Formats: sequence, C-alpha cells, structure tokens
Amino acid sequence: MEEFLKVGVISSTHGVRGEVKVFPTTDDVKRFKKLKTVYMDFAGERMLLEITGVKFFKQFAILKFKGIDNIDDVEIYKGCDLYVERKDAVPLKEDEYYIADLIGMEVFTEDGKLFGTLKDVLETGANDVYIVDTEEHKEVLIPAIKECILEVDVKGQKMVVHLLEGLL
Repeated sequence: MEEFLKVGVISSTHGVRGEVKVFPTTDDVKRFKKLKTVYMDFAGERMLLEITGVKFFKQFAILKFKGIDNIDDVEIYKGCDLYVERKDAVPLKEDEYYIADLIGMEVFTEDGKLFGTLKDVLETGANDVYIVDTEEHKEVLIPAIKECILEVDVKGQKMVVHLLEGLL
C-alpha cells in the first residue's frame, strides 16, 4: 500500500505573495483547511511544506506555504503533485478505497479466471468506473457498483468482478 496519497496538483500561482492555486484530487476540497503540512514532489525529491494559509476560489484551493513569500519563489512548482501521509488521509467509509490502493490490482472474474489489471479510475460523479487492461479485450470499463464489484482485497491486491451483459 502507498505510504503517501495524492491530494492535489499545483496548477498555477495566485497573486504575488507566493500563494498557489491547487487543483484537488481529493473528494473534499475543504479538507485542506485541516491540513498543517503536505509533501510536494519536485525534481525527484519529496519536500515537506508547512501550510500557513488556505482559502478557496471556484473548485481550487489557494495555499500559502511557510517561507515562500513571492511569486518568483513559487513559479517553479507549477505542475507539482501534493501528497499527505496515509495517517493524515480522510478516513474511508465502508466499501470506499483510496485510488492509489486500487491501481495495479489484479482483477478476476467471479469464476476465478484472471481478467486483467486495474489501470486507472475514472471519477464520473454518479459512480467511479474502473479501467481494466486485459489481453483479450484491451481496455474494459467496469462501473464501480455492487452488481459488478463483488470483492476488493486491498492487502492481497485482488478484485473479483461480475461482468454485466454488454460490458465486453
């Protein structure tokens, strides 16, 4: 399981005082209010940043980091991913999973045959859709609904699915 979970991407600067506009990759943009620190991947290294200010604009979070006080200091961070440690992640409800834990999972049909590997998750609003890479059918889109997803074993990296008529 991943130790760090992605919560956003720095999309641009905001103003001249070193603030950044962050596109959230988390379900609740307001969660940034509760965060004291985030990790940023920059030039192959993971940097710990202390959050000193949070506000919101449209779907974005506007963050201010300690020690970054002008636009020139923050310009180079555009496009960088922001992460939190798993212990700081939003707790999950029953039958909810972190996307990072699902990616790479082996997907089996209900009769026990290996179907493919979960490659990505599309967040559609109504329900997520799992993109599964298969040898026989290339990419197959499987809705993340109870009728299709029979079992998810995060520790074992295994998912069991029922393929509804018309999915292939």
